[in-house]
Amino acid sequence: CMPVISYFFGIYIRMYFDDHAPPHFHVEYQGHEAFVAISDGTVLSGKLPKKAEKLVREWCLEHQPELIENWTRAIALEPLQRIPGADND
Repeated sequence: CMPVISYFFGIYIRMYFDDHAPPHFHVEYQGHEAFVAISDGTVLSGKLPKKAEKLVREWCLEHQPELIENWTRAIALEPLQRIPGADND
């Protein structure tokens, strides 16, 4: 099971329970998929359109503390928190 922790501009942000390091989240957007590092918002694998990649990176850096907290919860198999999207400030 991979809960959606955020959604904005058609971009789904998900996190797996008990996932592998480094800390990251999964992005789905219009048929594209990518793993994105929580540390700096860079795409670790997969591909996103440039505009979506930029939005995700900015969102990641803005919500880093919540993402790290969710990563910790996911490793401990605890429920994840929703994180506001880039479109609902």
